[in-house]
This record gives sequence, C-alpha cells and structure tokens, in this order.
Amino acid sequence: MDTAALDLADLDRFPLPGREDWLKLVEGVLKGGAYDKRMVTHTLERLAFDALAPRRKDASPIAGRAAGAPWKIAARIDLPDAAAANAQVLEDLDGGADALSLVFASSPAAHGFGLPTEIAAIARALDKVLPELITLRIEAGRFQARDIALALARLYEAQDPAALDIRFGLDPIGDFAALGTSPLDWEGLSVRLGQTVSTLRARGFAAPMVRADGRVHHAAGAGDAQELAATLATALAYLRALEVTGLSVEDAAALIEVTLTADVDQFATQAKPRAFRLLWASVLQSCGVSAPAPVAIHMETAWRSLTRHDAHVNLLRATISAFAAGVGGADSLSVLPFTQAIGLPEGFARRLARNTQLILIEEANLHRVADPGAGAGAIEERTDQLAGAAWELFREIERQGGMVEALLSGDWQRRIGVVSAARKKDIATRRLPITGTSEFPLLGEAPVTVLAPIPPSSPAPADGTLTTQPLVAYRLAEPFEALRAAAAGRAPTVFLATLGTAADFTARATFARALFEAGGLRATMNDGFTDTATLAAAFTASGAKLACLCSSDALYAEKAEEVARALRREGAGYVLLAGKPGDHEDAWRAAGVERFIFADVDAIEVLRDLHCRLGIGGREP
Repeated sequence: MDTAALDLADLDRFPLPGREDWLKLVEGVLKGGAYDKRMVTHTLERLAFDALAPRRKDASPIAGRAAGAPWKIAARIDLPDAAAANAQVLEDLDGGADALSLVFASSPAAHGFGLPTEIAAIARALDKVLPELITLRIEAGRFQARDIALALARLYEAQDPAALDIRFGLDPIGDFAALGTSPLDWEGLSVRLGQTVSTLRARGFAAPMVRADGRVHHAAGAGDAQELAATLATALAYLRALEVTGLSVEDAAALIEVTLTADVDQFATQAKPRAFRLLWASVLQSCGVSAPAPVAIHMETAWRSLTRHDAHVNLLRATISAFAAGVGGADSLSVLPFTQAIGLPEGFARRLARNTQLILIEEANLHRVADPGAGAGAIEERTDQLAGAAWELFREIERQGGMVEALLSGDWQRRIGVVSAARKKDIATRRLPITGTSEFPLLGEAPVTVLAPIPPSSPAPADGTLTTQPLVAYRLAEPFEALRAAAAGRAPTVFLATLGTAADFTARATFARALFEAGGLRATMNDGFTDTATLAAAFTASGAKLACLCSSDALYAEKAEEVARALRREGAGYVLLAGKPGDHEDAWRAAGVERFIFADVDAIEVLRDLHCRLGIGGREP
C-alpha cells in the first residue's frame, strides 16, 4: 500500500468513539443490569472507581523518576551469617541488582531473619562491594537504625561520603508503631533524630537518610489511603524535626525518602506513588516551597499478599506488583522472593525476584516513558481519589497532634482495624479469593525448599516511656494455612454426593470441593448418581465421615430429603448441602442436613466446624 498517497481527509469518516458510544456497548453486555453495581468498584475505604473513567486530555505527567531512567533493583539481604550474606550480596550484584536492602533482624520487615548488627559483621557482609556504584538501604527497627547508620558511616569514612548513595533509614516513628513502645517521648526522639542527621551531614553524607515507611501500616491491614496518610504524617513529623536543626524546608525535604507497598491491585499500586507525590508537593507548597523537588520513593512487594501454599503463584503476584510500581514511578523496588513467607529464601528464589525486574526493564522497557499513566482515566481517577482520601485522613491525624499522638491514643490502630476486619471477612467468605489457598487449592503440591523455616515470633516488650498497641504484620492467607496445617498428614475426606448429570452438579461440586480443600479436606469427585441406593453404597465404600449433597435446585426438591436420610443411615456423621435451602430448610434439616454452603458463606467458620467434627487439632468430633 502506498501510504504516501493516503488522503488523511478520509480518516474523518472514522470518528473516534466517545464515552456515550462505549456506554451503549456496555448496556448491551449488562442486559439491564445496574451500571453502578457491575461497572463500579467499591473499596474497603469507601472509594468508588468507574471502570470507564473518561480520559483526562489536559493531564500532565507527575514529576518523579525521569523518562529513560530505570528504577533501582534492590536485592534483599537478610542472611544471619555475615559470610553467607556476603556471598548473597556478590551474587545479587553480579546478577543485575544495583541496590542492596540490608535487612537487620530488628526490622519490622525482617520476618524472622536478618543481618547481625555488629560492625565487623556488617563489614564482612559488604566485603568487595564498591559502595560508590550502588545504592545501600538500611532496614532496621527497634531504634537500632541510628547506631547502624553511625557504624556504617565509620566503615566508609575513607570514601567520599558525598559520592555515596546510602539511605540510612532513620524511622523512629515506624519503630514505635511496629514495636508499641519507645525509650523516649517524641520530643526526645525528634531531638535525637536531628542530632543523628546533623552528624551524618557533618561527615559529608547527602543522600536521603530519614525514612517514612508505609509498610508497617500496610502489613497490619491498612488500606491504600490509610498507608498514604500515615506515611505523609510521618514524613511531616520528620520535616519539622529537621527544621529545628536549622535546615531549610527544601534541604530537610531532600533528606527524607518514603517507602510504600506494591500490592497485587495493579491500578491501586500504580496510583499510589503518584498520589503521594501530589500530597507531598502540597505539604511543601504549604510550607512556602514554590517548586518542590520530587520525593524519593522506594517500593516493596506486599508481605501480606504472600502465601505458603502453591507458593509459585507468588511469582505472578510479584510480577503484577513490580509492573505497577515501575510504571507508577518508583525510584527503587524490592521484590520479595516467592518463598519469603515459608522461610529464608535460597538462591533460586532470589534470582527470580531479581529477574522479574530485569525483564520488566530490559525486555519490556517500562522505564522509557515518564508516568505512562498520565491522562488515563482509570489511573487519574485512582490517583485523585486516593490522594483526596489520604489528605482527609492526614488532616485528622494532624488535628490529633500528629502521627505519634494518633498511635498513642489508639485511634489509628482502630481505624486500621476497621478496614482490616472488613478485608478478613471478605477473605473468609471468599469474596476476596486467594488463588492457590482459598480458591483452586492444590493439596498435592510439590514442596519448595528454603534455607531455614521461619522461626516462632517473640512478643514485643511492653515497657518504655511511650507505650501503645503495636501494629502487627499478618498475611491474608494465614487462617486457611492454619487449617491446612492442622489437617496435614491426616487426609480426611468429604464425600461429594452428586445427584443427576454433570450439568446438574458440576458447578456446585466444584464450589464445594474448593471450599473443603481450602481447609485441607479432600473431596471425592465422581460421575454422579441417579439412584439413592447406589449413592449410599458409594459413600460407605469411600470411608468418609462427612458428605455434601451437590446438584441442581430441581433435583434437591425431588431427592434431597431421601438422600440425606440414606447418608445418615450409612453413618454420615455430618451432612452438608451445596446451595441455599430457601423454603426447604426445615424439611432438609429434619432429614439430616446440618449445614448449607453457598457463595458468601464464612468458609473459615465452616472449615473450623468440620475440623472439630473430625477431631482435627486435638478436638474430638
């Protein structure tokens, strides 16, 4: 085709579709269904997002990581043995990482492991590392970041500190939130923070050294807007503390970086760093800074979304999270290895964590465009609503006196608890499914290997000058994992009493099987039964103690009572029915059906009851 001869005026015959055109197509698909119920997403923080949000033609990219500049690939270094940690460091750097997150055992993000804090051990872990070529990030907690920062400064005192990108990670408010106690009040902590920063600056260090970390809030159950608000309030508290030392607002802001969580919701994760940059710019402009510089943002994939079962699904979670963080403008990113929730990851899991990012950068070229979401309706809507909701929460925190006061009063923990409880309910009812755990569980999965299992956690101390309820990290899959662990090695069976043809029972049998196997109970599938005697004989032959009827409403009305009585006569200790009973409930219960399972039922409560009936976990049926 001779494109040079193409008459561009002909293109006017093909006008671009507008929103109304798209809505007409959607109406045809909905077939009378309500648009607000089918095409609008409602979050646990009461935000509503339109699936067809209009394009923002006048939107501009939000200043952040420059176009063409890839984000830093931060490898997690958490081996307790310094020599082994050094081998890991060199392997990660040779494998493509250009940043190191030195995770010490005291860090809220350590999850059972971490580097030793002695200066000799730190030096051994960093042996043969050229610090001027990489970014070093310190991940410490329990108010140890100050001592580690000063020790690391001494370790590199022969270097040119101004040429080093060392993020010392001073975060006393984050330490207080995670630990629930502090050796000093906030006034004392802020003074010590200012003194530490002044000392490091006097030695020539210039990279951001104070960190406002949203992960401690996210891991404890916070929503996205709550994480942003807490991070913003913490960053403002640090800005004030640094101003007291004589720094200008601009200079103080340049010493603060933030860490946010990259979770499995692509749009939310992409919008989160964009929203924070808008929020931080608003704070600085309120402080008289006319053209604020972009804040440095590090992101890490979500601890709470990792699963122990079917752990390879974590690779998919990490990929979508890393993608969203990259296009959202993160300056650096750490991908948790897919076995992190099981134990100390070995080299294979760490390599996949690195390569996930390398592929996104080197092959997908995600870094080539600055803020590719600018103007996209869904991304802009998420950004605006997250920023707006976070700003209101931030103002409420400030009215209480700041982040420390909000934690001391317990109000912040209560707010997170409300969102967390709603999410846990959605997990229990499988409205928020967890692939490989609550949905499509794989009981015969091949185990993955780790260097060491996660050790039992020890409770945090409760004494100190300041005390409050700590923000405790948890993973969403834990309730189902506990049930699976209790049933491990026992292989209890639930007999699926399928009535009729495959068309009659497949949907409900599939639903029931997934529910039972989510709790470690094997469910027997079969080809269906047309007569009660054959079904009853098959139940007896299965050796199962529990049975669940699976069929259509029409066959239930015809045969449920008869089949339930037959199963009871054959020794079924517990009979369930997949579906809602409606008007038949009294009759079916009288026939022996004790429980009904259906969409939105509390699967965890059902499974705990079944475990009890089977004597699992030390309880007799």
